[in-house]
Amino acid sequence: MSQYLHGYNTDEQQRLIDQAGFLASLIYPSVDFTGRKKLLEIGSGVGAQTAVLLGLFPDLQITSVDFSEAQLATAAENLKDFADRVALVHQDAQELHLEEKFDSAFICWALEHIPDPLAAMKRLRAHLLPGAKVHITEVFNSTFYYRPAAPALERYYKSYNQQQIDFGGNPDVGAQLGNLLAHAGFKEIVLSRSGFHLDQSQPDELRRFVEFWKILMKSGAPSLLDSGAINQTDIDAMESDLDQLVADEKAVFFYQFVQAKATV
Repeated sequence: MSQYLHGYNTDEQQRLIDQAGFLASLIYPSVDFTGRKKLLEIGSGVGAQTAVLLGLFPDLQITSVDFSEAQLATAAENLKDFADRVALVHQDAQELHLEEKFDSAFICWALEHIPDPLAAMKRLRAHLLPGAKVHITEVFNSTFYYRPAAPALERYYKSYNQQQIDFGGNPDVGAQLGNLLAHAGFKEIVLSRSGFHLDQSQPDELRRFVEFWKILMKSGAPSLLDSGAINQTDIDAMESDLDQLVADEKAVFFYQFVQAKATV
């Protein structure tokens, strides 16, 4: 398993919870587990997306798998009100071995951190029943576009993505979802895109998403500082560039992530 770009401290764990709520309106319109009973979630982290799923689909029993014991411990606390509907499992998704099979599966922001996502997809499929439904949401960081030019943001974002690559992850894994599903033996594969395209026609939304982006970028700062890839001046300059973007009359802020659904 790769190192985790964002770390495991309490601030990061809270960020994951906040992010799940912030992005839910973009992620979940295309996610449908109606009629499904037993769902396998890969890369559940602190249970932020798990909680959303449990709320949306009250008939689901969810088995949530994560590589980090620290994240699972926090997930147990976050999901204590759903204790009768959730099982938390500490395993590496690339070597997944469970005793039961499931009629559905969910992955969100997890394959980007896995060195061999195809191995994880093959192990996932081995644990799914015929006709099982899968929904995946993943990053495609190369789609990030903004105006005006922001040299400090550009340098920081390049370092942020390179750190993920150096840690064994893939910041553009969303672009490979179709191939991964096909090579792992899934069928009825459908790809779609979601995200945001904001400018001064929606100034409040522009500001809201830029503030979210600051938090996301800074979540990688501790590991970037530890590696020597950036210093505090770089962080401050990145934030300043984002503030100037919000104030620019020609501001554009654009990002797309990729979603996939498939069956077994």
